[in-house]
Formats: sequence, C-alpha cells, structure tokens
Amino acid sequence: MRFQVPQFIEVEDKIFGPLTLKQFIYLAGGGGLSFAIYAVVRNLTIALLPIVAIMAVSAGLAFYRINNKPLIDVVEAAFKYYTGGKLFIWKKEDKPKPQTAEAAAKDVKNYASIMVPKISDSKLKDLSWSLDIKESIYSDKKQR
Repeated sequence: MRFQVPQFIEVEDKIFGPLTLKQFIYLAGGGGLSFAIYAVVRNLTIALLPIVAIMAVSAGLAFYRINNKPLIDVVEAAFKYYTGGKLFIWKKEDKPKPQTAEAAAKDVKNYASIMVPKISDSKLKDLSWSLDIKESIYSDKKQR
C-alpha cells in the first residue's frame, strides 16, 4: 500500500483570499485596535496618528520579512536579547606596573621564607609538601 507524502510543508496555506491565517489575524487585530482608538477618541484628526502607527505595525507583522524570516521572529529575538542576561567571557586585564629594583628586592626577601619549591608533577605530593612547610613555619613562629 502506498501513502501520499505531504510536500511543501514550509509554505503556509492561503485561507482568506491571498492571506494566510497569521496575516489575517495581524491585519484584523490592527484594524480592530484602530477602530477602538477611534471609538474612544471620537475625533479623526487626533486619532489619526496612533491609527497610522498601529496599522503600519500590523502591516509590517503581516508582510515584512528580514533575512527571509517574519518580523515577529525578529522582534521576539530582539526582546529576548535585550531582556536576557549577557555573558562576557573576555575581559581585558591591566598590565602590572613595572617595579623598581629596590621594591623587587624587598618583595623577594619577604617571600623567600614562604616560597614552596616545585619538586614533583603530582598535585597530591605538592599539596602535602606545602602543608608541611606551612606547618613548620607556623610552629616556628609560635615557639618564638
């Protein structure tokens, strides 16, 4: 038995004359909102500016495409971008200021007694070595 496979599934069906269902809903919603504004204001000259703006947005949502994507997808992506969190991975670090020879020699004297030499590649051995060194330094200071 053979089955008919649907083709052209990316193309939306034209339901209301030359309009798809989404296009019709956008245009009908814009028209309804424009009529509601006119009914509330009761003056065409005052209501004309918001009516034109609403009809332009609804026509854009219905027909305008950016990079072959509907305008509603672009608006949704922009909204998510501006309201979502941002992750900055690269951050510039300031270079340390060059030290004078006297300050460097003083730093070497201060850290010479605490520095732990690297004697192996094993992290566990390094950790135990550094703990032993710090323990001996701490006990020496207590005895004084």
